[in-house]
Order: sequence, then structure tokens, then C-alpha cells
Amino acid sequence: MPEAQAARRFIDYRTAVLMVIANMIGTGVFTTLGLQAEAVPDGAALLLLWILGGLVALCGALSYAELAAALPRSGGEYHFLSRIYHPVLGQLAGWVSVTVGFSAPIALAAMGLGYYVSAVVRWDPTLVALGTVLGLTALHAFDLGLGRGFQIWATLVKVALIGLFCVLGLVAEPATGRLPLGPTARTLDLVLSAPFALALIYVSYAYSGWNAAAYVVDEVREPQRTVPRALIHGTLLVTGLYLLLNLTFLRTTAESALAGTVEVGALSARHILGPQGAALLSLALSLLLASTISAMVLAGPRVLQAMGEDIPSLRPLAARNRRGAPTRAVLVQQGLAVALILTDSFEAVLTFAGFTLSLFALLTVAGVLKLRRGAPRLDRPFRVPLYPLPPLIFITISGVSLVMVAWERPGAVAAALSLLVALGVLLWRLCGIRSCA
Repeated sequence: MPEAQAARRFIDYRTAVLMVIANMIGTGVFTTLGLQAEAVPDGAALLLLWILGGLVALCGALSYAELAAALPRSGGEYHFLSRIYHPVLGQLAGWVSVTVGFSAPIALAAMGLGYYVSAVVRWDPTLVALGTVLGLTALHAFDLGLGRGFQIWATLVKVALIGLFCVLGLVAEPATGRLPLGPTARTLDLVLSAPFALALIYVSYAYSGWNAAAYVVDEVREPQRTVPRALIHGTLLVTGLYLLLNLTFLRTTAESALAGTVEVGALSARHILGPQGAALLSLALSLLLASTISAMVLAGPRVLQAMGEDIPSLRPLAARNRRGAPTRAVLVQQGLAVALILTDSFEAVLTFAGFTLSLFALLTVAGVLKLRRGAPRLDRPFRVPLYPLPPLIFITISGVSLVMVAWERPGAVAAALSLLVALGVLLWRLCGIRSCA
């Protein structure tokens, strides 16, 4: 291994697991339950949503683990789809990763942070979101060591505070008028309904980030061993935390207050600790989102960097500064996030991001099946257990959910697909097949 590349491998197993956790636990789990409850007003069905989301995420993590070990390079879907299908599809996936895969979630996490802060102090949530993004950009854009140190400690504090919040919520008196947590006469009907499938898109978005370690393979120590373990262990830990969090939210929030509400964590905290304690906990939860933003600022620019290494017109984005940070790639990604924050359209951004991320994740997981058939002798240090069941579960549940979303919201889906096609044609014209390879 070249000496310069070895020096860049600053991510060990602990850091990789914490990166997965930090990428996954973001605005989704704190802000989407109210949107789900509006369409699926049943406690058991809502908890089943989060169990299914965890199962799908684990199946995806197992599939990405095989790909990351067999095709070890940073870039995530950009690298995998370029190798498995076609360079232009990889290019399209790369831009989707940069925009709705990282820039949009950064914007959403920052917007969620702004909502929580504004519930405690009368600050403009948009200004809070912008200030947070710009501050963390400065932290990661110039020094790998500073960014790594902040990421580790911020994520450890996040997990500890979430655990404390769940313990307090589970021993508190239940809220009056809350949704029953056991199955009811309408549970099965709701589970088989189109709104349930649409809500699964929100849940899948909340679980997105389980593939985080696949974006930074080039900077992970012993990547073919470490990345699969980090993907799987991080996903399992977050699934457990998500179930506890949503059980806490459902137990401590009245149905009338829950439906359609974004600041679910603040409502739950108010019930558990009263107005003053809720204000402090709401502020703490808002600060936890900074860990999520930091993790995505760390992982996302590696897609742009990998694209810059392959495509002459993007070559400046591959450059690193003296401390090893890809400054230009970080600044480009964060510029996109700032633009999305200024749109101030939380649910619209969430729907578009959830649909497109699910679509490209489905294509990537399907790539495991294609690669098994097309390259059976490829060295696979990690192989999906119970193959082909995990990738098939992921493809089936994600595919059904995407079809139901298209049925329920054809206009939004048509706009998303049209944008993807237009972007693909533009990339074809600008880059061409050979230069994108």
C-alpha cells in the first residue's frame, strides 16, 4: 500500500461503527413518527413499521458488506453501480448520493435541529440550521483529526442521552389518550394499506445511513474485514435504539398531539419531565443532530472525491489539503445542503430523498445477485449469510414500497424520475461513457 494512502486510513472499527450509528440516527427518528401516525393511526402497526425498517436495513447492510469486501473502494453506490452495471448509471448514482443522499439529509437534520432549538429559545430555525452546517463544514473541511475526534465523542454522547431518554420515558406515567400499543381490530387492515407502504418510505429514510461505512472504504483500516462488521453491528444497534425510542414516543404522547407533528421528541419530553425539563432535553436532542450532520459531512464528500479521481472534468474535487481533508469536495456538498435549507420545505425534501435513496439502494442490492452470477470466482472476503434471502427480502419490500408510493403520489414520483432521467442525459452529454469509466 502506498505510504500516502496508508496515512489516510484514520478510521478504525470503533470509528466506523459510530459513523454508521451517527449517520442513521438523525432527524428521521425524531421527526417522522407524527407523519406516520397521521396516515397509520395504530400503535402496533407503527411499531411493526420500525421492525420492518430494521429488517430491511439489516438485509441491505449484509448486501453492501459483501460488495464492500469484494470491491473495496470509497464511493458507495457510485463505485458499486459503475462496476456492476454501467459507468453512466454509477455517475447518476453518485450525483444522487451527493444531493439527496447526503446534502438533503444534512439539510433535513439541520432543519430538525433548528426546530428543536426554536422550541427552547426564540431563534430563527433557518439561521440555526445554517450556522450549524457552516460550523461543522469548517471542522471537517480542513483537518481529518479534528473531524474524527468530534465525531467519536459526539456520537458516544448521543447514544448515552438517547438511552437515558428512553429509560425515563419507559418508567414515566403513560400519556392520556395515547395510541394503544397492542394489536387492534384495524391493525391488519392498516398494515395491508397503501398508507402503510408510504409510511415505510419515511421509516426507510430514517434508517438510511446503514451503508455509511461503504463510502469511506479507502480510509478504513483493514477495510475488507472492518467495513462489513461496522455495517452490520451499527445497523443492529440502531434498530434496537429506534424501537425503544418509538415505544417511548408512543407511550408518552397523546394521539391527538402526535398526528402530523414534526417535533415529536419535544412533545414526549414535555410529558416526561414537564416544561422546564422538556426544554433542556429538547435542546439536548437538537445538539445530538449535530453528530448526524458531522457524520454525513465526513462520509458524503468521499463520493465526490472518488468521482473526481475518475472524471477529468471533476479532477479538482479529488484534491486533498496538507492535513488530508478533501476540502473542495466538502465545500461543494455543503453548498448544496445550504441551498436545500433555504427552500424550507421539510416534508417535500423528505419525500423526494426517501424515494430516490430507496430506488438506488434497491439497484445496488440487486447488484449482489448480478455479481454472483456474472463473477462467481470474484474474491469475497465476506459473503451474505442465508444467500439469496437477505437481498431478496430487501428488493421485495423496497420494491413494493416504491410501487405503492408511485401509486399514491404519481406526480411527485414522476417529477423525481424525470429529474433523474434529465440528469442522466446531461451526464451522458457532458462526460460520455469513456470519461466516466
